[in-house]
Amino acid sequence: MKMKIKVAFFLMSFLTAAAGMFPGAAFAKEVSLPVLEAELTTPPRVPPPVNRDTEAVVVVRLEAREYRAALSKGLEYDYWGYNGTVPGPFVRVREGDTIEFHFKNSGDSKNTHTVDFHSMTGPCGAACILMTEPGKESIVRAKALNPGLFVYHCAAPPIPVHIANGLYGLILVEPKKGLPKVDREYCLMQSEFYADVPPGGKGLAPFSSQRGLDENPSFVVFNGKVGALMGDGALQARTGETLRLFVGNIGPNLISSFHVIGEVFDRVYREGSLSDPGRNIQTTLIPAGSAGTVEFKVEVPGDYTIVDHSIFRINKGALGQIHVEGPENPDILKKIQ
Repeated sequence: MKMKIKVAFFLMSFLTAAAGMFPGAAFAKEVSLPVLEAELTTPPRVPPPVNRDTEAVVVVRLEAREYRAALSKGLEYDYWGYNGTVPGPFVRVREGDTIEFHFKNSGDSKNTHTVDFHSMTGPCGAACILMTEPGKESIVRAKALNPGLFVYHCAAPPIPVHIANGLYGLILVEPKKGLPKVDREYCLMQSEFYADVPPGGKGLAPFSSQRGLDENPSFVVFNGKVGALMGDGALQARTGETLRLFVGNIGPNLISSFHVIGEVFDRVYREGSLSDPGRNIQTTLIPAGSAGTVEFKVEVPGDYTIVDHSIFRINKGALGQIHVEGPENPDILKKIQ
C-alpha cells in the first residue's frame, strides 16, 4: 500500500511539473480550446452567468495571504485568506471546462498552504499537488466533470487550523445548459472562529485549538466577520424579484440550519447538487464542508433576517439581512389592528 501511495504521488508530481512546462495558450492550441481568464468576485458578489455553449480553458488565480483584520467591532484576528478576503473569491466556470489553477503562497506567509477543490476528481482534490511554500507558485489543470456548487479550502497540515483561520471559498460549476434566469444572485458562507477571548473582548483575538477540539466556537458568522451582511453590507433586492443565494458552510465543525426569516424557499438544491430541487422549504441543512443553493421571490418590502436556525448562534454573530424595497403588498401581508 505504501508503495502504491508513493507511485501515485510521484505520478501526480510528474504530471504537475509537465503541465507547468506548457503555458495556457499552448495547451489550448493542443486541445483546440480558447483560453479565458476567470472573473473572480468578492462575496457576496458573484460573477455573471457563463455566456457560452462551448468548453474553454479557464485560468483561475488564487493566492494565500496571512493578514490581520477586524473580526468584530473592536476585535482583530490573524486571518489566513485567499486573495486577501474571507471567504475567498467566488469562482464560476462551466461543466466540461478545463480549469487551470495558478496558486501562489505570499512571500509574507509563515506557513505552507494549498487548495483542496471539492469540484475536482482525483486524489486529495489537487491539494497534494498544490502544496506550496511561502513565495512559491504551483499550477494544476483539472477537468470540471460534475456540475454543482462546491467548497474549496486549504488542506495543509494541520488541516483544521488552516480552515478555521479563513482559507476557504466557493466554486460554481454551471451545468452545460446553464441555470434558470433570476433577477439577483449573491453568495454567502457560514463559518466558525475559535478565539481565546471573553464576551465583548477587545484587541487581538488569538486562535484557540482547544475551543476547536471542543467544537465550541467563539463566533459563528456569515462572510468572514460579525456584521458582514448587516447595515451597508446587507443584500439588496426589490419586490417582485427572484433571488438566488449560493450558500456555503465550511464549518469546520457545525452543521448549518440555514433560514431566512419571513421567506419560504421556492427551490432548494441540496448539498451542492443543481438538479431535482426541493420545493417550498422553510429551513435547509448544510453540512460542514458543503454548500446549497436556494431561490425565492421577494413580494413584500422590508428587512429579512438571515440566520442559522440553531438560534443561539445569533449571539455568536450568525446574522445577516436582505433589504427589500418596493411598494407595499397588502394582498400578501397587511396589518389589521
